[in-house]
Amino acid sequence: MYAAEPIDEDTRIVEYKGELVSQAEAWRRESRYLRRGRIWIFNINGRWARDAAVGGNIARSINHACRPNCYVDVVGHHIWIRASRAIRAGEELTYDYNTDGVAGIACRCRPRCGRIL
Repeated sequence: MYAAEPIDEDTRIVEYKGELVSQAEAWRRESRYLRRGRIWIFNINGRWARDAAVGGNIARSINHACRPNCYVDVVGHHIWIRASRAIRAGEELTYDYNTDGVAGIACRCRPRCGRIL
């Protein structure tokens, strides 16, 4: 996903949408998604998560990067993707998925990154 116009630092860009599910249900679904190389479950807290595969929006298309230009701001059950710095028009939007390696997917944010998502 790319910025259509310049974005100021700390601007709310898009809310990460998806079905609100319990952590137990999120883990069942995520196990299926990860087998297909997809990361669509977003943990909100120890009790809840959002499943972008069900009721998700364009925010699920934002890629991971180890040096991102966006960050995540969780407000209640809402997940906002915000600009961590000024972003130029045409620049790809990225944030750190912070999966701690649980997904088992090799990072492709840059050549020879080596991180496992």
